[in-house]
Amino acid sequence: MKMSRKTTSGINAGSMADIAFLLLIFFLVTTTFDEDQGINSVIGKPCPEGTDCNSEIRTKNVFKIKLNKNDQLMANNEFISIDALRENVKAFVDNNGDTSCDYCNGTKKENLSDHPTKAIIAIETDREASYNAYVGIQNELMGAYAELRTTLSKAKFQKDVKDLTKEELKVLKDSYPFLITEAELGK
Repeated sequence: MKMSRKTTSGINAGSMADIAFLLLIFFLVTTTFDEDQGINSVIGKPCPEGTDCNSEIRTKNVFKIKLNKNDQLMANNEFISIDALRENVKAFVDNNGDTSCDYCNGTKKENLSDHPTKAIIAIETDREASYNAYVGIQNELMGAYAELRTTLSKAKFQKDVKDLTKEELKVLKDSYPFLITEAELGK
């Protein structure tokens, strides 16, 4: 059979759209997407009506952490490294300045917190600070509180934290509450 010059030979592309659609469906079904991970924190509950929630906080019970745009860390007006933050926070929270804490192991220094339930960590970050530096601060704070609670768990319950009941965990959290306030540094 002779071919005329006017007809051109080609590939039948009618089923290419079907194949592309099937490949698209295959990749959508088999692909997994990573979930974004963030910092777990709980927003405080609003003050109940009829309750005065504006109590006076002594300055010595506030541990101030500032992170500037160069990722330099300042704790209570002294520059420190991120590695030193955990020990500084533990010493501040566990100080027992008013000697009313029977489970504290602090040094009872006059310039540190009175009691773990009164100790507040105030974090101020510059808008241009890196996210990694901020997460590093959060990790050290969580680590400090975890170590304090672990020590209390072993002393009070003779158990590791992972083996505690819900009631025992509540005792630890009430003994060393994680009180943090965050703000952005002004320009």
